[in-house]
Formats: sequence, C-alpha cells, structure tokens
Amino acid sequence: MASGYLDPAISARKKRDTSEKPPLSTLVPHGRAGKDTINGPKVLGSFTGEVWLDPILMQAGVDCTAANVTFLPGSCTNWHKHEKGQYLRVLAGAGWVCDQGEKPRRISAGDVIWCPAGGIHWHGADKSSIMVHEAVSFGGIEWYDQVKDDVYADTKA
Repeated sequence: MASGYLDPAISARKKRDTSEKPPLSTLVPHGRAGKDTINGPKVLGSFTGEVWLDPILMQAGVDCTAANVTFLPGSCTNWHKHEKGQYLRVLAGAGWVCDQGEKPRRISAGDVIWCPAGGIHWHGADKSSIMVHEAVSFGGIEWYDQVKDDVYADTKA
C-alpha cells in the first residue's frame, strides 16, 4: 500500500476486488460523536483552568482518539506525551505549544502541529483568548505535572 497521497508509487493502480467486504467508514455528523462534552479538569484532572472536550472518535479497538478541545483564556494541558504522536489543528483563537526544555511557541487558527511520539509537551490558550483545536492522539497518553506559572509566564502575546 502507498504511504500517502504524495507518494509517487500511488500512480501504480491495482485492480480492486469488488467481492471483498472491507470495514466500513465511520461518519461523525457535525464532528460530534454523540457523547457528552467532557469537563477536562473535573473529569480527567489533566488540565489547568477551564477546558472542554467534545469527543469525535473514541472507538474501542482503534489506537487513535480525536476530540475538539476548547481552552478558555489562560487554560492549558498538563505536561504529557503520546505513545505514537499527536496531531493538532488550531480551529479558532490563539494559544501556545511548548516542548520540554524549549520556550513556548505561539499558535493560532490555521496552524497545524505534529507532536512526535514520546515528545513531552503542553498546549493551551493565550491569557486573553480562547483557543479551540482538533486533537488526534495515537496510542496511549502519559500525563505529568501541571505547567508552572513561571513557564506559562514565558508566553508573551
């Protein structure tokens, strides 16, 4: 199988077996999985401030979860890492992403962030803006301590 849309080998087409019964695609109407919105700090305990998660994909047997996450001003995740990486796409507002040992980097609507497998990081809203991102996480997540005030203070708008 080709590794992606941009792979030159994709032009080598195979004959499709129309008798095959492959798994069906999952459609999530309006980006909502029919699950209740999750209060991140209260339910998960891995956020600071007010954070809300709207599950998109949380399916048994799938090594991937997806959610739209809304951070109110000044809120953020705890430090954490993903077993197989995480894709973030900022949908609205502005915020920050920070890798362990580095300075926070500003993110805003339209930005895409790839957090590699094992990379310890945090992300969240600016002090004066909400930030909404789509988060697609691969494999398990290990959560660590909260982001210290002096680290968050490095986020200059």
